[in-house]
Amino acid sequence: MDFFEHQEQARRKTSLLVVYFVLAVVLIIVAVYAAVAGVLFYGQGRGQYGGATLWFPDVFAAVSLGTLAVISGGSLYKFAELSGGGETVARSLGGRRIDPNTTDLGERMLLNVVEEMAIASGTPVPPVFVLDHEGAINAFAAGTTPQNAVVAVTRGTIDTLKRDELQGVIAHEFSHILNGDMRLNLRLIGVLNGILLIAMIGYFLLRSSPSTSSSSSDEKKGGNPLPLLGLCLYIIGYVGIFFGQLIKSAVSRQREFLADASAVQFTRYPDGIAGALKKIGGLAAGSRLQTVKAEEASHMFFGNGMAEAWFQLLATHPPLVERIRRIDPNFDGKFPHVVPLEHTQQDLVDSHALAELRDVPEGAAGLAERTFALAPAATVESIGAPQPAHLEYATELVGSLPAEILRQARDPLGAIATIYALLLDDDESAVRQKQLDYLANQANRGANEETLRIAPAVARLDDRSRLPLVAMVVPVLKALSPGQLEAFHHDVAFLISADNQVSLFEYAVQRLVFKRLLPRLEQKPARAVKFTTLAQLAGPLSNMLSTLAQSGARDQNEAARAFQLGVAPLSEAAARVQLLPRDQCSLKLLDAALDQMAAATPEIKKRVIEACAATIAADGRVTVQEGELLRVIADALNCPMPPLLGLRDA
Repeated sequence: MDFFEHQEQARRKTSLLVVYFVLAVVLIIVAVYAAVAGVLFYGQGRGQYGGATLWFPDVFAAVSLGTLAVISGGSLYKFAELSGGGETVARSLGGRRIDPNTTDLGERMLLNVVEEMAIASGTPVPPVFVLDHEGAINAFAAGTTPQNAVVAVTRGTIDTLKRDELQGVIAHEFSHILNGDMRLNLRLIGVLNGILLIAMIGYFLLRSSPSTSSSSSDEKKGGNPLPLLGLCLYIIGYVGIFFGQLIKSAVSRQREFLADASAVQFTRYPDGIAGALKKIGGLAAGSRLQTVKAEEASHMFFGNGMAEAWFQLLATHPPLVERIRRIDPNFDGKFPHVVPLEHTQQDLVDSHALAELRDVPEGAAGLAERTFALAPAATVESIGAPQPAHLEYATELVGSLPAEILRQARDPLGAIATIYALLLDDDESAVRQKQLDYLANQANRGANEETLRIAPAVARLDDRSRLPLVAMVVPVLKALSPGQLEAFHHDVAFLISADNQVSLFEYAVQRLVFKRLLPRLEQKPARAVKFTTLAQLAGPLSNMLSTLAQSGARDQNEAARAFQLGVAPLSEAAARVQLLPRDQCSLKLLDAALDQMAAATPEIKKRVIEACAATIAADGRVTVQEGELLRVIADALNCPMPPLLGLRDA
């Protein structure tokens, strides 16, 4: 099953969840009505509700509207609470965001591992949280999309796992990010919260009713029905929660096995994740969390965050031994004694050693002219399926970055300066001076000073390091206030427009940075699926493929050939997609087309990316910038593409 099938499966499960939810609401309405009617029948002889009937149409209508309002209100409230993405979930569970420049060796090791995994898988580098008061071994990924995802681990995870074990755990969590599990997990929380509200109302009625003796006296007189009604609602609510938990647990157990297998495939080191699971069994606290909200999010954790379920069907995770034996068939069932570890510098990525071993030359001369082979079908297959080679590449890439640039990229002011330095023109001295004058007079003074200081080092970076560096600073930029973000956006817009044209790299920066940061300012909800056929996107596809074909071609014949290769994967919609003249093509058109295609089904996105890859690779000369543009296109469609390896001299 590839990335797009996983996404489609997650989408179908979300639709099935909606069906289950509707069915549950209908059954709860019937049950609540039966309870209310029973209470009214119990108190028969009082006006219009007397007699031997249990069918009261007006009561049924009132109960239906009231129950719908309560359940919908409870679910919508929880959905709104979680709409802030993964950070909201992490903080609600007691998480603290780790300072990107932390000096704690364990936290630094964790940040490095997450950074490497993100670059290797093509996802945004997520913010990382630690649950300081949790000594158990556990972790989770939360968010609605890879763009607002976070990764969180307990303090026990940092203190007891070796680097390769931690890597296995983080690879498991990245599988949840890649396979579309996060949104489904959050929706499960929202759905169950609405049903739980019925039980809470029942409990409130029980607690707020008169004393038992008074109640009994009233009942003999045909009075106070609230205790009985409250008890019925309490039972109905928790029966609903019981079946909701069954659904939640069944979905969770299946996804945990898949995530374990994906982690092994990603790292090609089974002992890593198997070792982490064995340590859960050997640690007194295991994977159980102490926070009162652990039950609500239990299906999101790496390990079982609650006490063992008395009924296996209610368990959110498969048995620990079974998970281990699927990875290590020779496991004898004996768990190791676990003690805290003292992390050392050897657990971190040495920012200089890798570059020295590879003998990286000073500067980046000639790298802009290098190209690599690109097989469109294989490139699409790599989406959401990073391999160990991608992880090795990411580790070496991060290790090759100068220590000063890494330090700046992990500080808010330094992150701003890093983007400014990357956008300074290295070819036109007049344009560069115009940019520098603007920064000196209009930008934040500290950011300008840092830009000037790191600009020479940034100018020497390998072309392949530039966009990954942009991806590394995005989570740091999320710490900017709305006012700072608006000023930063204005500054970047000027730096890009200083030469009155937009390069592929400048477009990529604009797309990667602001399509992730600005929705937070604009409070835009995640895009729902709107397009289910390629024919619905004929116009945007014409704009996109025409822009890609024309921008990479030397003449009109070459553009036409690239365009035809691009439309081939579109099958039934190919005839409706037309090549536009060069003067009608622009990156602005491409940008608008991507915004529309983000609302397409996973299968359509797959065909679109294959069409873009075929168009870009038509001339056999895919440059670093063109390859990174393809990855930006995939990122815009929420389809994380790993680094394109196999770089070779043309």
